[in-house]
Amino acid sequence: MKRLHEKVNIIPLIAKADTLTPEECQQFKKQIMKEIQEHKIKIYEFPETDDEEENKLVKKIKDRLPLAVVGSNTIIEVNGKRVRGRQYPWGVAEVENGEHCDFTILRNMLIRTHMQDLKDVTNNVHYENYRSRKLAAVTYNGVDNNKNKGQLTKSPLAQMEEERREHVAKMKKMEMEMEQVFEMKVKEKVQKLKDSEAELQRRHEQMKKNLEAQHKELEEKRRQFEDEKANWEAQQRILEQQNSSRTLEKNKKKGKIF
Repeated sequence: MKRLHEKVNIIPLIAKADTLTPEECQQFKKQIMKEIQEHKIKIYEFPETDDEEENKLVKKIKDRLPLAVVGSNTIIEVNGKRVRGRQYPWGVAEVENGEHCDFTILRNMLIRTHMQDLKDVTNNVHYENYRSRKLAAVTYNGVDNNKNKGQLTKSPLAQMEEERREHVAKMKKMEMEMEQVFEMKVKEKVQKLKDSEAELQRRHEQMKKNLEAQHKELEEKRRQFEDEKANWEAQQRILEQQNSSRTLEKNKKKGKIF
C-alpha cells in the first residue's frame, strides 16, 4: 500500500468478511486504520460539500472504513426472497445486506456517488504527481554550436518555459502578420471604394456637362427660333403695310375716276 498510495486511489477493504464475527471485524478495522496512520499511508479522502445529507453519508462511510465485503456468485432463496450470498450450516451471509457486510456501501460509492471525484483525483493529483516526477528526472543530450560533443542538461521546467516563450513569440508573430494582412485588405477595400466613388463622381460630372451642353444647344435653337420668328413677323408687318398702302392708292385712283 505504501508503494501504491501516491499512484492510485486507495480504499481499504477487508475481503471474506464472513469469516469474522462482528466483534472480530470491528477490532480488525481499528487495527488496520491504526497501521495506516502509523505508516502514513494516504487513502482516498472523501470531498466535503455544503450538502448536509451528503456529509452524513460521507461520515457514515468513513466510520466504516476499511469496508468489510463478501463476494459470491450464488443465488440463494431466503424467506421466499432470492438473494446473492454464501450458504453456511449456521445461516446465510448476504452480500447486499448492510448488517452482514459493507458491499452495498462500496458499490454505491464507486458507481453512484463518488465515481467522478475518483476520476478527478486520479487525473489532477496522481497523474500530475507522476508527470512532475518524470519531467524532473528527464535530461537532454545534445551538441554545442562548436560541434564539440558533450552533455547538455536542461531542466524540464526550463524547457517548458522556453517552449512557452517560443509559442508566445510565434503567436505574436502570427497575430502581427494577421493584423498586417487585415490592414492591407482594409486599405485595398478603402481604395476600391474611393476609386468607385471617383468613378461615380466622374460620371456625374460628365452627365452634368452633357446636360449643360444639351441645355445650351436647346437655348441656342430657341434663340434662333425666336430671331427667325421676329424676322418673319417683321416681314409680315412690312408686307401688310405695303398691301395697305397699295389698297389706299387704288382706292384713291378709283375715286378720281368716278
